[in-house]
Amino acid sequence: MTTISVVVPSLNDARFLENCLAALARQTRPADEIVVVDNGSSDDTAEVGRAFGARIVDEPLRGVWPATAAGLDAATGEILARLDADSVPAPGWLAEVERRMTAPDRPDAISGGASFYGGTAAVRWIARNVYIGGYFLVIGWLLGHPPIFGSNYAIRADAWRAVRERTFRDRGDVHDDLDLSWWMQPGMRVVRDPALVVSVSARPFDTWSGLGRRVRIAFHTLAIEFRGWAPLERRRAHIAAQRAWRAERRAAMDAVGDGPEAAAEPGEPAGA
Repeated sequence: MTTISVVVPSLNDARFLENCLAALARQTRPADEIVVVDNGSSDDTAEVGRAFGARIVDEPLRGVWPATAAGLDAATGEILARLDADSVPAPGWLAEVERRMTAPDRPDAISGGASFYGGTAAVRWIARNVYIGGYFLVIGWLLGHPPIFGSNYAIRADAWRAVRERTFRDRGDVHDDLDLSWWMQPGMRVVRDPALVVSVSARPFDTWSGLGRRVRIAFHTLAIEFRGWAPLERRRAHIAAQRAWRAERRAAMDAVGDGPEAAAEPGEPAGA
C-alpha cells in the first residue's frame, strides 16, 4: 500500500480551509495523513484543521513557500500531495494521485490544472486560460517538461528530499511551484495529469492589480532561477534525460517482445 500525505498551508484562511478539508473527507481514497501548516494565522485555522483530524504544523516565517516546505518536511507519506487552503479537490482526486503515481512509468511528480470559482465569468476565464494556460505553455517550454502548479500536485517524498535544499524554500517573495519546478533534477519525471482536478478560488484575479502582482512575482522568480541554473543549460539537460529514458524504455519493451509502441508514455503517441 502506498501512503499519501496531503499538505495544506494556510494563513488566515479558516473558512476556505474548512471547505478544502471537507472535500478531502469525501475522497473515495482517503488521505493517510493531512498536514495543515499554520503560517501565523490570527483566525481559527488551527482549530478548523484539528476538527477534521489534521496534524497542525506551525511555521512562523511568512510566505507560501516557507509554509509549504515546512509541511512537506513534516509529512510522513511516501507521496506528498499539495493543495492550497482555497482548493476544493474532486472526490476522486486522491485516487487519481495514487493511480498515476503508481503507474509503470512511476513519475516523480504529477500536476493538474484548475477550474475556478468565485469572481466573474471573465475573471475565471482569464485565470484559467491566460494565467494557468500561459504558465503551462510558456514555462513548460522553458523547463523542457510540464511545470508544477502549486494548488494541485503530488511529489514523491524521496524526490522532495533530493531537491529541498536546492530550492529557495525560505523566501516568501518567489512562487513556490515555479521554484520547485525549476529545481527538479534531470532524470526526474514531471507529468501533467488532466484527470487531476481541483477547483480554486479566483480571488487573486479579482483585480488587475492582483493579477499584475502575481505576474511581477513570476518574473522576479525567474530572474532568481536564471542566476541559479541557466535556463538553456537546464532545458538541454532535462530533454537529454527524457530522451535517454524513452530509449531505455523502448529497448526494454523490445527485449520482451512487446514492440516499441508499448513503450510510449501514458497519453503520449508512440514515438513522441
